[in-house]
Amino acid sequence: MGQRKQPFHFGLNDGSLFAFAGLWDRWKSPDGTILESCTILTTTPNELLQDVHDRMPVILHPDHHNTWLTTPPAEKQRLTELLVPFEAELLTRYEVSSMVNSPRHDTPACAERVAPANNLFSGL
Repeated sequence: MGQRKQPFHFGLNDGSLFAFAGLWDRWKSPDGTILESCTILTTTPNELLQDVHDRMPVILHPDHHNTWLTTPPAEKQRLTELLVPFEAELLTRYEVSSMVNSPRHDTPACAERVAPANNLFSGL
């Protein structure tokens, strides 16, 4: 039997919002259908995440938001320089209930901190 994965909440220490580096495109498929697609870019994990996963989303510093959104593709080196792990000391993490693993549970309780001994959810 596989090892149970522990879900975590990750956020900024001050509780403020943050932005991921992402890409969006609208394109026409060979059959003529217009498609919209998006992706979140990832990078190597920082010290806070490396024991959880082998990659993490690229989190953009607020002073880089405008650069990410307005730099032309021809200046890709400027954009590439932003694709680095976010500083671990600016982030926080804590364990949350495994109820977060099911879309049936759409409640703020999914993001509440749980004690390691209390993180099993019998309803899954």
